[in-house]
Amino acid sequence: MMIKVLIVDDSALIRSMLQKILNSEPDIEVVATAQDAFVAREHVKKLKPDVITLDIEMPKVDGITFLDRLMKAAPTPVVMISTLTEAGADATITALSLGAVDFVPKPKVDVAKGLQSFASLIVSKVRMAAGVKVKKLTAGKERQPLASLNYRGTELIVGIGASTGGTEAIKNIVTLLPASFPAIIITQHIPPQFTTSFAKRLDGLSAMTVSEAKDGERLLLGHAYLAPGDRHLMIQKSGADYRIRLDDGEKVTGHKPSVDEMFESLAKQVKENTIACLLTGMGKDGAQGMHSIKQAGGYTITQNEATCVVYGMPKEADRLEAQCESLPINDIAQRMITLVNNKGKGNRI
Repeated sequence: MMIKVLIVDDSALIRSMLQKILNSEPDIEVVATAQDAFVAREHVKKLKPDVITLDIEMPKVDGITFLDRLMKAAPTPVVMISTLTEAGADATITALSLGAVDFVPKPKVDVAKGLQSFASLIVSKVRMAAGVKVKKLTAGKERQPLASLNYRGTELIVGIGASTGGTEAIKNIVTLLPASFPAIIITQHIPPQFTTSFAKRLDGLSAMTVSEAKDGERLLLGHAYLAPGDRHLMIQKSGADYRIRLDDGEKVTGHKPSVDEMFESLAKQVKENTIACLLTGMGKDGAQGMHSIKQAGGYTITQNEATCVVYGMPKEADRLEAQCESLPINDIAQRMITLVNNKGKGNRI
């Protein structure tokens, strides 16, 4: 079955290149291109594309405004084409919160050569997006942080790993946790230009303090640390403290940062005092590391299939029986609080 794609971009060069890249695939057909949101709206009505590639920066109506209207009127899987700038990163994080499935970063210079090098990435993300069922965007009630804790120790560490769809899943969890929650380390597959924007967005929405991780930093209660987009985030013991170690090594399980690297360090350093959560994402990164945490006595949670944008990484962990339980995304924060409170009562996690 052919995947029907609509390309929306104000650049004729980008439209032409994306069309060439996508039409070269036997299972993908570009059914139309549009230079602005008004033309795109008519194509959506008439052609009902399976996937839309959408530029953020467009005249008349920008990509974010168009996406917001699209998700309210005719929800369609969207892959954003983003610029590698601070403004582009901020807009991309906003787009993901509005329902965009994923994004492809557009080079700042030599766009033609750069986009060609991203051909395989564009194709894989369009194929992935075609299998996603997006929901109609509605104005939901603002969710408040859950009950406070009776736990005040520093030995517990929480690890969260995610990929495609993960920015919203992570936000769903972290923004519900109280300011006194144990330290959290997070690995999300996202380019380095975007991790700072994501950390700032989470920090502004959370009772916890959220920041991009720095090498050698001591883990503190009430703080969450996001792996930079080009470094593995690991933990090492330093006396009575845990500290962050950032590593510039090779990719692991195809990724840097790698969830597996982070989880393996938790299994070795924190052991039974670990709570690990593996969320939505393509591939298998994190599954083996989660298995190691469970073997070390830690508590492991996977996001269930029904609430994943892509049930890849959790599926692999479930296949290995690396999870203690699998939960809907809306239940994970409360479960984590319950586990931490159990520890506060002197029980095992």
